[in-house]
Formats: sequence, C-alpha cells, structure tokens
Amino acid sequence: MFAAERRQLILEMVRANGAVSLRELARVVQTSEVTVRRDVRALEAEGLLDRRHGGAVLPGGFTRESGFPQKSHLSTAEKTAIADLAAGLVGEGEAIVVGAGTTTQELARRLARVPGLTVVTNSLLVAQALAHANRVEVVMTGGTLRGSNYALVGSGAEQSLQGLRVSRAFLSGSGLTAERGLSTSNMLSASVDRALVQAAAEVVVLADHTKLGSDTMFQTVPTELITRLVTDEPPAHDERAATELQALADQGVEITVAGPDADSGAEPLPPGRQARQEMPLPGQRRTQGGHGGPGGLGPQLRSAAALAEGPVGRVADLRRR
Repeated sequence: MFAAERRQLILEMVRANGAVSLRELARVVQTSEVTVRRDVRALEAEGLLDRRHGGAVLPGGFTRESGFPQKSHLSTAEKTAIADLAAGLVGEGEAIVVGAGTTTQELARRLARVPGLTVVTNSLLVAQALAHANRVEVVMTGGTLRGSNYALVGSGAEQSLQGLRVSRAFLSGSGLTAERGLSTSNMLSASVDRALVQAAAEVVVLADHTKLGSDTMFQTVPTELITRLVTDEPPAHDERAATELQALADQGVEITVAGPDADSGAEPLPPGRQARQEMPLPGQRRTQGGHGGPGGLGPQLRSAAALAEGPVGRVADLRRR
C-alpha cells in the first residue's frame, strides 16, 4: 500500500470512530506502528487529525469526547487485562463505587462473582453487567442520563453520593498525567467523578497505556488522591508512557501493570499473580484529610455502613505491602 493510500485509510478510520489507537491502525493498514506514527504526524501537519499518545483523534480532540460505540472498540485487550487485575483487588463483602467507562464496565463483569459485594455506580453499563449477579447489591445514583456514555450526571447524581463512605473508588478517564492526575473531556462527568472520589477511602484508576501522558479539559482526580493505577504494559518503544509511569510512582502512586502473560479469561486474577508488577516507590504514600482510616466515616448508606469498616482495613494492609 502506498503512503497516500495508507493515510487516506487512516483518516477514514479516525473520522468513522472519533479516536483510533496506533496499534489498531497498524493492524488495519498492515504495517508497523512506526510507519503509522509517521503517517499520523503527516496528517496532523495538514490539520486533518490530532495526535494523541498512542493514537489519533479528530481535530479539536482536546475538547471532544468519543461516544461509547467508538471507545468500546479501542484497546480492548488492554482493558480486559486491566479489569482482570483490578478485580483481584476486591474482596468478599466490600462496598465500592465504580464510575462510568468502558474499562470499568469490563471490571463490573468480573465483579459479578464476588459474594456479598455492594457496588454504588452512576453507570447504566456497570449496573447492567451486575444486574443478574445474585450475591451483589447494586446501588445507583440519581441524576440525568448522559447518552454518550450511559452515565447519570448532574446535581441529582452528586447529591445522592453525599454522606456515602466506601472502601474504594474505581475510576477511568480520558487522560492521565503525573502533573495533573486523571482528567476527562466533559464537565458534568468530571463533577460526578469528583463526588465518587469523596465517597471513597482509596482511589484506584484504571487506564491503559494510551491514556498515559494525555491531558484533557477537566481534572477529576489530582495525583495526590490517586492510591493505585492499574494499567497495561506499554510497548518497548513508548518512552513517554514509561516516563509517565515513573513520574506517577515518584509521587506515591502504587503502579500495578498487566504484563504480556496476564490472563485475559473471565476469572479475576488473584493479587499474587505473576503478571502483576509492583513498581518500587521512592517514599511513603502521602495521606489526605478525609481519606484516612475509619475514624472519620460520617453518615453512610445502609449497605455501605454494614461493610465499610472491614474493607478499609484490608485496603490499608494492601498499601503497606
């Protein structure tokens, strides 16, 4: 395929999907990621698309958010590996919050096997994945439905989270940097995610390597509030993602990486699985007011109140590991 043909096909894919990873582009045009990266750079110079870390988006992608149909076809293998590892962090009888997103939807499918679990969510997709789990209680927020990602947003969603306290929040977003933390392209989604963070003792971010180093409009979780990042192993040539991972670790974020031998099956991986790689941290994790132990829990939802004390203790043990 000539360069002009490749670039036309790349452009058509980006226009059809809103955002496409370099890996997927290379697979479709049957060439290397190095060649595709060069093509994407040339198309960006013409103003036909914007480069993003690990992929390409339509022009104006800093403020644009792809809809669920487009996101669901991006980095599917990576999201599966991340969900497998993240599910291993959840124990029987915990109460957690799970935000909206395609990666958190994958996580929810695996959480259906955790007995006695209570999941608070603003995502219809997460709730649907858990709807037939006999031993999992699902609590949905109120709010206004946002059709592009099937999430409940607005003041109704935020108010329903007031007074809630759970062990962990599992969130994803559009970009993640050590300087600014997790961010997203939509103001309403960012506001609800911040409310989810306030309800949790610890925050676990699920983000594949293509989001590392990307920054979008609205900050949802500053770096100092992120307890753990679960991600996939960046390609060997992706120095930017590796640098960003080290910078996050330097700021006290615990990094869990799905290696190339990570299981992509339906069963969640246990915490000791070999595919899980803990990056060494240079110092002790910073603590934040309101996010400590069970001393300041305050009012709680009925389901969360019965389960919060035990899981918080398990979280503390995990962080000291």
